[in-house]
Amino acid sequence: MNGIELSEAYYRAYGEEMLKTAFPGLYPRIAAGVCGPGSENLGFDDETSRDHDFDPGFFLWLNAGDHKEFEFRLSRAYDKLPREFMGVKLQGMSAYGNARHGVRETAAFFREITGVSGVPATLTEWVRVPQHRLAEAVNGRIFYDGKGDVTALREALRDMPEDARKKKLARHVIFAAQAGQYNYSRALAHGQPGAAALSLSRFAENYAQAAFLLNRRYAPFYKWLLRAGKDLPILGEEIRTLETMLCDPPDKENPARIEALASAMITELTKQGLTDHPAAFLEPHAYEIMARIEDPELKSMHVME
Repeated sequence: MNGIELSEAYYRAYGEEMLKTAFPGLYPRIAAGVCGPGSENLGFDDETSRDHDFDPGFFLWLNAGDHKEFEFRLSRAYDKLPREFMGVKLQGMSAYGNARHGVRETAAFFREITGVSGVPATLTEWVRVPQHRLAEAVNGRIFYDGKGDVTALREALRDMPEDARKKKLARHVIFAAQAGQYNYSRALAHGQPGAAALSLSRFAENYAQAAFLLNRRYAPFYKWLLRAGKDLPILGEEIRTLETMLCDPPDKENPARIEALASAMITELTKQGLTDHPAAFLEPHAYEIMARIEDPELKSMHVME
C-alpha cells in the first residue's frame, strides 16, 4: 500500500465519519484528499520514503468564508483523530495539522504551490510557473469533493493553453540542443569529462521536460523526472536510453545516441505540427515552435526565457 492509498484508507476509516458527524452542515462544502510535493503524492514512495514527511494524514480544503469560520474547530477535530494507522504514526501534529496535511483554505493552498491565485490569469503567468509546481498541484488524489471546486480547479490547471505549452517547449528544446548536440562532444574533445557529464545531465533534464510537454503532462521534480518519464507513451523509451547513458561511464557511442534521441524528438515535433524544418539539429526547431505561437507577447519573448 503506497502513501496515497494509506491516506485514503485513513480518511475512509476516520475522517469521513468525523466530518459527517461533527460538521454535517459543512460536509457538503468540504474537499478532502492529498496532493503537493513528495514522492508519496506521485505514487513513488517506498520504505526509504518513510524517514520523513510520510504519514496517513490528508488535507481538508475549505473556501475562504468557511475557513475563517470553521478552521479552528475543524483543526481540533482533525487533531483528535487516531495518531497511528496501520502501523504508521502521524507526524508532528498540532491543532493546525502539519505542513503536509491538515485544514487549509483552498486558494491559499494552491497559491503556495504555483505562486498564482487559482488558474494563471495570463499566458505569461502560465509560462512562469515551473512544470514541477503544476505537477504538484494536480498530483495525488481527491477522496471527496462536496461542491467539486477543488476538482474543477485541478482540472483547469491541467489544461495549459497551447501557446504557453509551445513557449515552454521551445525553451527546453533549445537547451537540449545546446547541451547535448553541441557542448557534450566539444567538452569531450577539450578533455573535460566533468563538463561533458554536466552537459549530458542538462541535455537529459531538458529532453525529459520537453517529452512531458509533448505528452501534454507536467514533469515532476527533477529527482523523479526519469522515473516518471520512462512511462510516457511518447518518447518514454528514449528517456530509458537517457537513464542508461547517465548511469554508464562515458561511451564513444554517446554522441550518436544523442543524435538518435534528437531525431526521435524532431519526428514527434513534426507529427504534432510544431515544426517542418529539415534540420537534424534541434535548435532551428525551437525557433519553429516559437513562430507558431499566436500570442504576440509570448512570441516576442526570448526563446530561452
